[in-house]
Amino acid sequence: MFPLVYEINTRVWLQELSKKYQKPVTLGTVPEKEFRFFIACGFNIIWLMGVWKPSLYSQAIARSHQCLRTTFLKQLDSLAPGDIGASPYAISDYSLNPSLGEEEELDIFRKRLNDSGIKLMLDFVPNHLAIDNNWLPDHPEYFISVSNEEHYLDPGSCFEYERDTYLAHGKDPYFPAWTDTLQLNYANPDTHELMRDNLLSISKKCDAVRCDVAMLVLKSVFDTTWGSLTGPMPEEFWDKSIEVVKAGKKNFVFLAESYWNKEWQLQQLGFNYTYDKPFYDHITAHPVNITRLREHLKADWKYQSKLCLFLENHDEPRAAKKLGPNHFVAALILLTSPGMHLIHQGQMEGCRLRLPVQMLRKKNERPNGELLTFYRKLFTLTGSELFANGKIEILKLNIHDSSGCIAYRRHLNGESAFVIANFSSIGVEVGLNHKQLEDFDNRGYSIFGTKQGAVESYLHETGIRIRLSPHEGIIIHCTDWQETGSE
Repeated sequence: MFPLVYEINTRVWLQELSKKYQKPVTLGTVPEKEFRFFIACGFNIIWLMGVWKPSLYSQAIARSHQCLRTTFLKQLDSLAPGDIGASPYAISDYSLNPSLGEEEELDIFRKRLNDSGIKLMLDFVPNHLAIDNNWLPDHPEYFISVSNEEHYLDPGSCFEYERDTYLAHGKDPYFPAWTDTLQLNYANPDTHELMRDNLLSISKKCDAVRCDVAMLVLKSVFDTTWGSLTGPMPEEFWDKSIEVVKAGKKNFVFLAESYWNKEWQLQQLGFNYTYDKPFYDHITAHPVNITRLREHLKADWKYQSKLCLFLENHDEPRAAKKLGPNHFVAALILLTSPGMHLIHQGQMEGCRLRLPVQMLRKKNERPNGELLTFYRKLFTLTGSELFANGKIEILKLNIHDSSGCIAYRRHLNGESAFVIANFSSIGVEVGLNHKQLEDFDNRGYSIFGTKQGAVESYLHETGIRIRLSPHEGIIIHCTDWQETGSE
């Protein structure tokens, strides 16, 4: 079954729970009601984002950085020092942040999840560590040295570790360096061992890891970005590291944050799932890129079934703001498509403000009750074997202009779900031809839609015609049909 993942901003969540229940709440004392919510939604994995010990250096940068402060003030009218913390991706040590509870409280939280059949996912950041990390004083060789000349040419890309000794900040080659981090040197085999040990340590505390910017430590990417300073990586990092972890925990789940069309390569190196940024880009485009979305959903099953689909996460704009009236129909496509599905905290409630990862307090927003109810119903509907294991068939629509519409069928053992979505701002009438729909009126079926009213439909020669309002989608669920030949 494809996992349904729920991402939680842990530091902010526990503060909000403390306020909600009017008592201090730590990981070990999260009220039972919150676990009942996870179960009722059908989440298989809870991703606690930002649980590791914070970097004091990163916190100082966040509190003094003028551009960040401007961003923070868009969230809150006034800021106190306690509202701003370190980036959770500038890690000084893979031990629990003391503000979240004692070290053993993470084990308590995990056990309570596991007792409910839910896995715990935590972050692993392979590309860099915080400047004030535990390993630098004794092992500067784990990091990339930069010459005085290179420092002079780009002083913002490195950190003066000792007098006239510079170490490179971590970076994605297409963006400015992360100035609260140091870049790990994967040309050094000892760095591989260091990070493999960290990964093994994390794996003992959880059941899954989300690996931050996993493609940055691919040999080809690292060598292109850093090879002129370090020489080449001796070998890939991921395949051996994943193998070592899974030797002791074969059901452990690896999720890669991946971009630049590196998904297949990371899957081949052992990742169970990889981010599906192309899906996100196609479905959030203005207008929605139906042609590319349709082609993307035709991908080979081995590849497609290992993708992680999302409409938002902590790095992307809020879906309610980005998608506008298409949020409902995009959620319909998200949760009926094959792959892991990622839901970000606040997404179901229609939150519109994206919280920077350094912020520890967020502005209250009025929840969208209609959207929340829709998500909950959709979770129930798509939590079946049909959507877990059913293959996907892209359908051709009989419509004058199909640029705003997409249709496909999920099918398994004679059971089918026909998904039809209209992303356009005008109503449409579409024809859907399929043998399973020939005797539509006399066949067992049910219809689930994004809107309250009944979908208008009627029979025609070999299927049905359906009238969809702007930004409307439906699922037609049929159960009593036997195909000739194999599924």
